[in-house]
Amino acid sequence: MHNFLKAAQKIAHTLHLEGHTCYFAGGCVRDTLLNKTPNDFDLATSATPKQVLKLFPKSDPIGAHFGVILVRAHGLSFEVATFRTDGTYSDNRRPTSVTYSSPQEDAARRDFTVNGLFQDPLTNEIIDFVNGTVDLEQKIIRAIGNPLERFQEDALRLMRAIRFATKLNFEIEPATWTAICENAHLLEHIAIERIQAEFNQILLHKARARGLDLMIKSGLIRYCVPEVLDLIGCEQPPQFHPEGDVYVHTKIMLNMISGEPTLELCLAVLLHDIGKPATYSYNPAEDRIRFSGHDQVGAEMAEVILRRLKYSNKTIEEVCAMVKNHMNFMNVRFMKTSKVKRFMARPTYQQEMELHRVDCGSSNGITENYDFLRAKEEEFAAEPLIPKPLLSGKDLIALGYKPGPEFKPLLEAIQNEQLEGKLTTREQAISWLADKH
Repeated sequence: MHNFLKAAQKIAHTLHLEGHTCYFAGGCVRDTLLNKTPNDFDLATSATPKQVLKLFPKSDPIGAHFGVILVRAHGLSFEVATFRTDGTYSDNRRPTSVTYSSPQEDAARRDFTVNGLFQDPLTNEIIDFVNGTVDLEQKIIRAIGNPLERFQEDALRLMRAIRFATKLNFEIEPATWTAICENAHLLEHIAIERIQAEFNQILLHKARARGLDLMIKSGLIRYCVPEVLDLIGCEQPPQFHPEGDVYVHTKIMLNMISGEPTLELCLAVLLHDIGKPATYSYNPAEDRIRFSGHDQVGAEMAEVILRRLKYSNKTIEEVCAMVKNHMNFMNVRFMKTSKVKRFMARPTYQQEMELHRVDCGSSNGITENYDFLRAKEEEFAAEPLIPKPLLSGKDLIALGYKPGPEFKPLLEAIQNEQLEGKLTTREQAISWLADKH
C-alpha cells in the first residue's frame, strides 16, 4: 500500500507542476480518516481529460465522456477524474452530460458526505465542502444535499447507503433513511448485475445480518431477494428452534459465520431454509410443525433466485448443493464408512461443515454430527478419502464382462468395498468380483 500511495502522490505532483489542482477523493480519504488502509486511490483534478492524457500518454480514456481517465503509473492504475457537475439523469443511473467545474461543485454532486471529502496529496490537508468530517466523527451516513434528488439521480445509491452503513457500522441519517424507504422502487431501474454486486459486499461483511435487516426495513429486499420476506413470522418447532422464526434463525446464523467466508457460503446460509415457508405444515394431534422436503424445495428455489440475480454457474451449483445437503448431516453417524467418505469428499463439504456448525449453534446447540465428522477427518487423514479405484471398465472387459449399464454400479460396489477397507489390492477386487458374479 505504501507503493500505491507513493505512485498516487507522484501523479498528483505531476499535475501540480503543470498548474492543476489535484486531490485524493472519496473513499480513500474517508478510510484514511478512519485509520483504515484504503483499497485504492481516486484522484480529482482541475485538468481536463485531454490535459491528463497529454501528461500521461499511456493512459486509458475509460470514461472520458464523464471526465475519467485511467492513469497507469509504476505498474498500478488510478482513476483521475476532472472536477465536474452532472447534467440530468434520464435512467436513474448516469448523467446525460457533464460540465467541468470546481472542487466545491464536484463535491456537491457526490452521494454521501463521508464520500465527498478531498485531501491534498502533497500537504495531507483535508478539504471538506459538505461537512463530511463531522458525519465521520458522529458515524452517520447522510446524502449530500437533497437525498431525494441524490437517489433519483442514481438509484444504486440506495444499495450503497446500506452497504456503507453495514461496512462502517454507521447509522443512516433520518432524512436520508426516509428517502431510501420512500424510493426503494427506483431500484427497478438498475441492472440486476449492479444490485448483485452491492448485495455481495453486504453479505461478505461480518455485519451481514445488520445489512440484511436494513435491506428488509428499507424495502430494498423486494427488488433483490423478496423470498426472504416469507421467512419472517414462519414459526418453527420450539423443541428444535427455541430461538424463534426462520428469519431470526437465519440472521443468527449469518452473525455466527467465522473468518472470511466465501460468497457461496454466505448465500447458502441466507437461503438454506428458503424452502421452509412453502413446506410448512402443522399437525394439531402431535402439536408439531414440520417442513418435509424443505431442503430439496429450497435448492430449487435457490437456483431460481440465483439465476434471476445472474450469479455464475459455479456459484449457483455450489450454493444449491449446500442447500440441498444441509439436512443430510443428521444421518452421518448411521452411514457406512464408504458413504461417509463420499460425503466428505464432495467439493462443498468444508463449507457445509461451517453451515452445519452455525445451523446447530443458532438453534438446538447439538454438535454430535459435527464432532463425529471432525473425528472422521482425523481418522481418514493418512490417505486420500477416495483412492484410485482398484478396477476400471477396461479391467472388467478384460475379465470377460460385456460393456453395458451394469458397469457403473458394479465398479461403484467394488469401490465401496475398497472404501470400507475390505479390499486393498487389485487381486482381492478380482476375487471379490468372481465370488459375487
